[in-house]
Amino acid sequence: QVQLVESGGGLVQAGGSLRLSCAASGSVFSVSAMGWYRQAPGKQRELVARSSSTGNPAYVASVKGRFIISRDNAKNTLTLQMNSLKPEDTAVYYCNLAGTLGGTGPPDYWGQGTQVTVRS
Repeated sequence: QVQLVESGGGLVQAGGSLRLSCAASGSVFSVSAMGWYRQAPGKQRELVARSSSTGNPAYVASVKGRFIISRDNAKNTLTLQMNSLKPEDTAVYYCNLAGTLGGTGPPDYWGQGTQVTVRS
């Protein structure tokens, strides 16, 4: 059983920063690729940043250079540092097991997510 709890979202002005955190329970975390997904109103959920089990990061083009994903396998935590935020980053952000960048993610284990709102 995997449980995921996201936190750290909020309201921020364009150009600002936020740091999201994900606390994971379950033994699969340290051996699995993990990622941050987002879902904007009326849009499909998409994987925007992923970290391999050993911490190798990858990003979709729209966030590359602005977002930084990191993980602590000893603490079962996943973090997303978001800089230079834009209004189009507004979405609910989730962490979960990571597949292909841009994908919608697995069918299970979704937490409640954390809302990020970027005001222009």
